[in-house]
Amino acid sequence: MRLQEFWARVRGEFGDVRGEAIARDHVFSAFEGRTAVGALDAGVPVRTVWLAICEEFDVPAQVR
Repeated sequence: MRLQEFWARVRGEFGDVRGEAIARDHVFSAFEGRTAVGALDAGVPVRTVWLAICEEFDVPAQVR
């Protein structure tokens, strides 16, 4: 998964404003207290970050 696809999926699932807030503000224990953006900046694979968001926010399996 590429970063562009990640952002398209985040915005598609949660909307522009909420998607941005989730990625930039929500702290994930899976990423040692980092946000999704912080995890991406730290080198966590994009797909791993997307799946963590899906798990945390109960995104349906067919969207993952």
